[in-house]
Amino acid sequence: MADHDQADCCIAGGGPAGIMTGYLLARAGLRVIVLEKHRDFIRDFRGDTIHPATLQLLHELGILEDFLKLPHQELSRLEARFGSKTYTIAEFSWLRTAKPLIAFMPQWDFLNFLSGKASRYPGFSLWMQSSLTGLIRSGDAVTGVEVTTPEGKKTISCRLVIGADGRHSETRTLAGFEPVDSGSPIDLLWFRMPCQATDPRQSLGFYRQGKILIMIDRGDYWQCGYVIPKGGFGAIQASGLDQFIKDLLVVAPFFGDRTGALGDWTALSLLSIRIDHLKTWALNGLLCIGDAAHAMSPVGGVGINLALQDAVSVANLLWQEFHRTEGILSKTVLDRVQNRREFPARMIQRLQEMIQKGISRPPKPGRDKPPFPFRLLQAFPLLRRIPGRIIGLGFRMEHIRCPEIQPGMNRSGDPLSLP
Repeated sequence: MADHDQADCCIAGGGPAGIMTGYLLARAGLRVIVLEKHRDFIRDFRGDTIHPATLQLLHELGILEDFLKLPHQELSRLEARFGSKTYTIAEFSWLRTAKPLIAFMPQWDFLNFLSGKASRYPGFSLWMQSSLTGLIRSGDAVTGVEVTTPEGKKTISCRLVIGADGRHSETRTLAGFEPVDSGSPIDLLWFRMPCQATDPRQSLGFYRQGKILIMIDRGDYWQCGYVIPKGGFGAIQASGLDQFIKDLLVVAPFFGDRTGALGDWTALSLLSIRIDHLKTWALNGLLCIGDAAHAMSPVGGVGINLALQDAVSVANLLWQEFHRTEGILSKTVLDRVQNRREFPARMIQRLQEMIQKGISRPPKPGRDKPPFPFRLLQAFPLLRRIPGRIIGLGFRMEHIRCPEIQPGMNRSGDPLSLP
């Protein structure tokens, strides 16, 4: 018989949404188990942008100072290069947050930092190499999960299962949720290139003759994303690796002495871009958040911010329900999260869809002229505050409202009175 465990909440997925939700609920005095199917957090396809809204959350939790001690880069504006000219796209310095900037940090460092802070609370458990394989149901409610761990199969009884396991969510599949695909006209080819001191600084992207390259500074190498038409990787492979390298050098000629890093096609990985959303995020005893509820495009790097905002909303809206009742959290209660977070997620997705359509249009021959909105931002600098706010804060910024409840406190977070 499988080993059995109990928790108030079991969270599938050790990404930003899952770790932050577990952190906040454990901080509020609850027993939480977070399941992460890998042995560590290191994955190339994870975003590195920590937005002003996220830095504000860390400030409200009292851990921003510790976070900023970790190696990172800071940008108070986002820029894009069209041909030989650089355009400022978004300004963050005017935002009224603890740190009005974007911090670039490998996501695995950020997740290790968050999980380390969460582990200070006795109610937080992080199970690595543990995969959700089934849902336990009683009538119309989810009452627990089946899990495969390094020690074997286990079951966990809980009052809420949260699916924070990304765009390929096993939780939403097991729940019977079907995402609505909004479509995407682009994909990304993901690869590494060695860094040199003479390379251009990190920016929103490089655009030349219809070719687009995104570069993320990872210290001794660049993590690169080369934009291609949706489903176009096969045609690129048919044209040969030499032709791909020639196309790459059109947009990034500074890589000319390092193309040996692309020795064969195994050096490149296809990242399929997808934008989708669930019509309903919850069942009795189950809730999906983050990319499991609304898969985001990499455009703007806002997926992490949206996922973390979802996590804060979950804690703010549900911590009292956990303490007030003893049973499974009902769909009616869980729908409060969707009611609050669906609008900002869908607004960002619609903007991403518009931008993707714009960058997927073939350029006019011989021209590297940026789109009209970019030229407008260059002509009127104050307008850069608008994308700065959307990218930096989103459409409905969350703040930490759930209390810290430690031994010696009651369920409202107040000290227990002595006899």
